[in-house]
Amino acid sequence: MQKIIILLLLTTHYSLPSPVSAQDATALVMKVKAKLDQVSDYEADGKMKTNVAFIKAPIGKVKIFYKKPNKFRLKKDGGISLLPKGGVSVNMNSLVTTDEFVALAAGEAVVGGVKTTVVKMLPTNENSEVALTTMYIDEANLLIKKAVSTTKENGTYEVEMSYGKFASFGLPDKVIFSFNTKNYKLPKGLTLEFEDNEKPLTEEQKLRNKKGRVEITYTSYAINKGIADAVFK
Repeated sequence: MQKIIILLLLTTHYSLPSPVSAQDATALVMKVKAKLDQVSDYEADGKMKTNVAFIKAPIGKVKIFYKKPNKFRLKKDGGISLLPKGGVSVNMNSLVTTDEFVALAAGEAVVGGVKTTVVKMLPTNENSEVALTTMYIDEANLLIKKAVSTTKENGTYEVEMSYGKFASFGLPDKVIFSFNTKNYKLPKGLTLEFEDNEKPLTEEQKLRNKKGRVEITYTSYAINKGIADAVFK
């Protein structure tokens, strides 16, 4: 009898999250989605800093457009914009744009000094570009503080957000987007600038074991003012 009791205790302690936990995780994600769904469209101004070892890219002004359900465009004044295809998820709405996922509770973690609930989201659509997303959610304020996404084509990338005056809409004041360039396919026609004394590198050399980091600081948002579809063409 004693052995049976010990076995039951061990089984309970090491079991996967219960159905109730999964239900709670799904409910939390849907609450975050409902908050983001307040925003039908926005036009934002900001500044973008690109930090990749093999690229000289000064801080530049950007204009960002979003329209439900998944239209997104980033325009940069001059220079280059180095964001992987999956990187449009600097737009928070795209992280929870669909109901086709299974959510699993994965404990808690502190992000930027804030206690967050960790939720792993597995897409149920086999054609999804994203294989897995782990979200770190500030449950009290229904804000996504960090998201780590593993894609089928562009490796794994991480987005970390900080919030201020637009938090009531779930829109960040600052986004830090990080990715490993060795998993990233350069867009067609993209030319890279190097220091004058550097020899040209092969595409493989350019991307090997390099870390990419893009920071966008938003200065203003125009929310729910209406945006023509032509903006995204």
